[in-house]
Amino acid sequence: MSGGTEIPVRVAKVTPVAERIKRFRFERLDGKPMPYFSGGAHVIVSMNDEAHVRRNAYSLMSPPHDCSAYEISVLRVEESRGGSAFMHDKVREGDELKVSYPVNFFQPDWRGRKHLLIAGGIGITPFIAMMEQFSREGANFELHYAVRSLDQGAYCRELVEQYGSQRVKIYCDSDRNFIPVSRLLESQPLGTHLYVCGPAGMIDGVLKTGIQAGWPEQNLHSERFLSSQPGKPFSIVLTRSGKTVHVGHHESMLEAIEAAGVDAPYLCRGGACGQCETGVAVCDGKLLHNDVYLNDEEKASDRKVMICVSRFEGSALHLDL
Repeated sequence: MSGGTEIPVRVAKVTPVAERIKRFRFERLDGKPMPYFSGGAHVIVSMNDEAHVRRNAYSLMSPPHDCSAYEISVLRVEESRGGSAFMHDKVREGDELKVSYPVNFFQPDWRGRKHLLIAGGIGITPFIAMMEQFSREGANFELHYAVRSLDQGAYCRELVEQYGSQRVKIYCDSDRNFIPVSRLLESQPLGTHLYVCGPAGMIDGVLKTGIQAGWPEQNLHSERFLSSQPGKPFSIVLTRSGKTVHVGHHESMLEAIEAAGVDAPYLCRGGACGQCETGVAVCDGKLLHNDVYLNDEEKASDRKVMICVSRFEGSALHLDL
């Protein structure tokens, strides 16, 4: 998808969920059902913020079998680049937005005999739809969910009420109560699949613990959406388009390229899927790779870059676009 077909939607409902978290319900303007999705899927929400179009990825958390609407939850991020602040401060019930068709890089592996879910903070959102699907399919699953405190944790009470305290365990940092990751991973039956979503440090720690405990890599699943970090402004020459594009302090390369009228491919806009991988024709300086898709050798080669999250410092950068 390079923008792809977007679905015009109306914001049917906005619900405060917890401190700095709101839930948004989107219904199609044409009254038709939303496209089907599976647990773990996300959409890109397009926001017209004055002269700037912002596009952010959000996990779908509504029941996958219910195509009447899509629901997402948005955390208002401190020092937001604009997306979460726009959703919290400017989006009201009745407003019109556009969403992409759903894409899923975090699908459950249905071969698993058991599904162990580990969530941190707003990383709970993909698991809400996933658990709904597991429950309907009669799959064996359990959730371990870490929050800073109960007032900052979204959906804690609702999930315990829906699935029971044996399946849903809540851990509060404020109570010095932490997920016993090592013990959990060492006590699972063969054939268990693990899924983790949350802060980067948490994801890295859980995956490392899994490898150290002897888990097969194909049984370890994670999802992380990164964002382009602010930095010094720079310019890019697009060799095929013949354009020079200026990238601002709070802007990603992808956003600047789109604003210049050039259609660039993307799916996740978070440095994970590889869709926006772009060839580098000239690099006189340093590429600041912020993605989790390219390996270390590819990053060191200066031959390709993920334009959704990476930046550049130097005198000349020419991209094959």
